[in-house]
Amino acid sequence: MNPHESFELEVRRNIDGLKADRDVQALSRIWMREITPHRYAYNFRWMGRPIIQFPQDMVAMQEIVWTVKPDLIIETGIAHGGSVLYYASLLELVGHGEVIGIDVDIRPANRESIDSHPMSRRLRMIEGSSIAPEVVGQVRDLARGRRAIVVLDSNHTHEHVLAELRAYAPLVCPGGYCVVMDTLIEDMPARFFEGGTRAWGVGDNPKTAVREYLREDSRFEVDEDLEAKLLMTVAPGGWLRRVR
Repeated sequence: MNPHESFELEVRRNIDGLKADRDVQALSRIWMREITPHRYAYNFRWMGRPIIQFPQDMVAMQEIVWTVKPDLIIETGIAHGGSVLYYASLLELVGHGEVIGIDVDIRPANRESIDSHPMSRRLRMIEGSSIAPEVVGQVRDLARGRRAIVVLDSNHTHEHVLAELRAYAPLVCPGGYCVVMDTLIEDMPARFFEGGTRAWGVGDNPKTAVREYLREDSRFEVDEDLEAKLLMTVAPGGWLRRVR
């Protein structure tokens, strides 16, 4: 066995150990629960723009992009633009590909900052509802004949995410991923969402949508190994790999 194979075997054993360690998994869930009210994900930037993601998840996305080498990364939800610019940066490093970012409301100040960013040359933004037929049609046309991966991170209600999955997951190339962010909503205490302005909460969120979609489409499976090695992710049960 050469050194590279030996290292990969060690990593494989590490991941298997994490999957079997219920105490570590429980501690990770506690950490996620306790950090959520502090809006931990808001603390980080990518090349100057707020990314509003966990660093662990972004490292995982980098691994996916390097392995799959997609022609296209489709993300629903733009906000301040950090994540779409991050994906554009990865494609710039690979030397290939384009990002499509979709948002129902791209605020003028955010659009200006994103457009003036050096990584915007690999980014195309579409303003409109991600589930509107005209938007879905436009994205499907742009994705035709291209290897795509998808990230869903906009409206987090069950019905909206399920509609996004039905619209965009079929665009994912074999071996690629459809990553559904904020599935952790289902695992948080219900009190976190009581009296809030958001339409989603326990029982109505991205994870419930993923569960329903996986009953409809057998081409995708949850990548439990990826989730196990991260331990702390906003997308538990949401790393969907196209296996057929």
